[in-house]
Amino acid sequence: MATITYCAFTFILFLLAHFGESATFNVAAKANVDVGPALLKAWKEACATKTASTIVIPKGTYPMTQVVLIGPCKAPLELQIMGTLKAPPNPKDMDIKKEWFTIRYIDHFTLTGGGTLDGQGNVIVYPAKGKSHKLPNNLSLNFLTNSVIRGITTLNSKQFHVNVLGGKNLTFDHFTVKAPGDSPNTDGIHIAKIVGAVIKDSVFATGDDCISIGDGLENLKITGVTCGPGHGISVGSLGRTPGETPVKGMFVSNTKFIGTDNGARIKTWPSSHPGVVTDIHFENIDMKNVKNPIVIDQEYCPNNECNKQKPSLVKISKVSYKNIKGTSATPDAVILGCSKGVPCEGVEIGDINLTFKGGAAKSVCKNVKPKLTGKQVPPLVCK
Repeated sequence: MATITYCAFTFILFLLAHFGESATFNVAAKANVDVGPALLKAWKEACATKTASTIVIPKGTYPMTQVVLIGPCKAPLELQIMGTLKAPPNPKDMDIKKEWFTIRYIDHFTLTGGGTLDGQGNVIVYPAKGKSHKLPNNLSLNFLTNSVIRGITTLNSKQFHVNVLGGKNLTFDHFTVKAPGDSPNTDGIHIAKIVGAVIKDSVFATGDDCISIGDGLENLKITGVTCGPGHGISVGSLGRTPGETPVKGMFVSNTKFIGTDNGARIKTWPSSHPGVVTDIHFENIDMKNVKNPIVIDQEYCPNNECNKQKPSLVKISKVSYKNIKGTSATPDAVILGCSKGVPCEGVEIGDINLTFKGGAAKSVCKNVKPKLTGKQVPPLVCK
């Protein structure tokens, strides 16, 4: 017993000698004063500290102009946002080449505190539907590794709520997205070119995809998510840009879709560049009044901006839908619209029960021969 106590004490001394005690940096935030400069000052000091550090933005409401926090830092760092940060309401007061809040190149980072990032997108006038426009995303996370985003709300982003590009081992836990169902291009989380990510126990209500997957993603696990309003969880759209890298490994489970335009969706452009989507799985999913609960759309063409005469060249394989239940808001409860150029392979449908209140639900199935297990409602008839 004495030996164990001595060893434990020695280990504690080792940790203190090499890592020291954690340091706390309080941001000097004042009402109606841009908190950005004070946050940058605290970040610079904390990032240079050789021991684990915590930056605290206290409770309250503070305006914040565009901020970029850059690593690498010398030790693990936690940013606690306890208050509400508000973006400039007028996009003309922002640099369109930057996002509103950007964090990049940092290892062992935690963003927490229960606070809110308010993009104030609800007060702007959006361009007409179909017109291109570039507006700042609320939060941009670039090349983070071994990091966690927990207990944060993003509200009324002007464009994407979160854009994730690159990195490894990133977790979103108890994350909340809030925006009107008609707010355009306000994806909850768009994630691409990352290896190993988790989105769990989170709630998305927005005007575009709750979660959208770009190219280069490997091994994403989504569980315990509620989506609605929104456009569902979407792989893609893919194939529009040359050189896109494969999407490999997405596992969605124990998730609810409520009143969304789509549920479990994979979308690729027709007349596309080559690409790969493989190892995609949806399991234990509840649908409530969802327009297209299950959809593979390889003729995705919003605003008729493409040539549907040529097939998509994005190859889709190893996809499964298991234990998907609930109600469809349209007759087409299951749409497997695969490419005639590169038909889908390894698609499995098991225990589907999707009903339509207006009559009998039906399925659309082309260029795929799925493996059927259990019961299918509606029945699948594939040509």
